[in-house]
Amino acid sequence: MKGGKSTGAQKKSNAKLAVKKGKPAKDPNKPKRPASAFFVFMEEFRKQFKAENPDNKSVAAVGKAGGVKWKAMSTSEKAPYVAKAEKRKAEYEKTMVAYNKKQASGGKDEDDDSDKSKSEVNNEEDSDDEEEDDD
Repeated sequence: MKGGKSTGAQKKSNAKLAVKKGKPAKDPNKPKRPASAFFVFMEEFRKQFKAENPDNKSVAAVGKAGGVKWKAMSTSEKAPYVAKAEKRKAEYEKTMVAYNKKQASGGKDEDDDSDKSKSEVNNEEDSDDEEEDDD
């Protein structure tokens, strides 16, 4: 580098990068929000659309067709999907209450020390045993 100014500019830009403000990290244990009535409908519609149009690979086409059909449906036709969505929302609210209580009481329980499920841990232990047998 020829000039002294560029090195100072680089230090300032690196300092700005180091002080990165943003959203806090998401908790992987936090329950996911429930699907709306439209997305509950789309779960079923995707299967139906794929059966009728097996050669169509476009995600956008499925979404557009689902949106058109959803808009054309009456409220009585939408009722079963709305009911399913409300049921999922109620379950979500229950799990959020439990999650919030857990967070308020101090975070993790003894059983939740790992993000891995018990079956994954057991599979790893089994594979370690198999590797030892191969030696």
